[in-house]
Amino acid sequence: MEWLLNTVYYVVPFLILLGILVFVHELGHFFVARLCGVKVTDFSIGFGKKLWGWTDRKGTEWKLSLIPLGGYCKFLGDEDAASASQSDKNISEDEKKFAFAAQHPLKKLAIVVAGPAANYLFAVLIFAGIFFFLGKMDFPPVVGEVIPGGAAESAGVLKGDRVLKVNDKEVHTFTELRQEVDMHVDDKIRLEIDRGGQIIHLAFPLRTVPLTVEANQTAEQRPMLGIRSLTVVEIDPVKVSLGEAVIDSLKETWRITEVTLRGLGQMITGRRNADEVGGVLRIAEMSGDISKDQGLIDFIIFMALLSINLGLINLFPIPLLDGGHVVIYSIESITRREINETAKEYIFRFGLFVLVALMLFATYNDFARLFHRWFS
Repeated sequence: MEWLLNTVYYVVPFLILLGILVFVHELGHFFVARLCGVKVTDFSIGFGKKLWGWTDRKGTEWKLSLIPLGGYCKFLGDEDAASASQSDKNISEDEKKFAFAAQHPLKKLAIVVAGPAANYLFAVLIFAGIFFFLGKMDFPPVVGEVIPGGAAESAGVLKGDRVLKVNDKEVHTFTELRQEVDMHVDDKIRLEIDRGGQIIHLAFPLRTVPLTVEANQTAEQRPMLGIRSLTVVEIDPVKVSLGEAVIDSLKETWRITEVTLRGLGQMITGRRNADEVGGVLRIAEMSGDISKDQGLIDFIIFMALLSINLGLINLFPIPLLDGGHVVIYSIESITRREINETAKEYIFRFGLFVLVALMLFATYNDFARLFHRWFS
């Protein structure tokens, strides 16, 4: 019976989450392709054998496929789901003008950017809806409790202190405070604190504090500041207008993007451990934890966070990803000539190698994390 509950809590939410995000991403490609006059032959959620599908009046086959770990939008003339190569074989002369390969590089550019853009738009709509209908529900960056033995206690942080800056970065909510602490990689963290109108500057190293992952699991060791928020009771939601909700959602989306890019930069320069990179198993684990221990709103917020990450990752200039296509079509638009097909083939082979390597690395991290969680 326990395995059935784990299936419900971990597998089902993960499939729903991934299915929605893939659908949104591919719908962006689909919508702009139709606007640009490109025929879409296949719209698939998942890869491999078709499980179910139907064909619309414009000839697009919509389908669910066996392997639910992605999806694709295939255009007329594509020889593969990634649009890495095109061919006009088996296409009539009348249809060639509707093929993806026949389009101007700027149209191709718009089509490939539309996928990541749709993910960003989806996240903005989620945040705007939450801010408008539920309000802004963050805690202020005020110390409600100082954890005994923690870094903050040793540094002299007191209950009631309001944190203004973390490492010279302004924070306005406790969530922002926690995220800036999570991004910390230097020897000492720097805080600017308002204590009853007096501005205090502190610099001290973080300390590892046991953090319970679940009630029936062992504690995770993690460097922390050692404080808790002002109160365990949620602050009354602050109602905002629709315009304010949209502006705040754009700011929140940008903030998440900026934090993600900073973290990636720290990994590349060696200032942050790369074992934080996770893959599909990590996503399944997190979506399952949220579905078990938290509510629908938390799950929807997690979906928005992943949508931003999916859009951002797809914009990286790696061949086979949308960002790789952006580079190619940008070059072709500037030079007004297509890149040699043989050169493209080698570029996409390199991209495939990079993606497989990243997937293997992320999967290794996922298994290592799960092993530590369940067996340590």
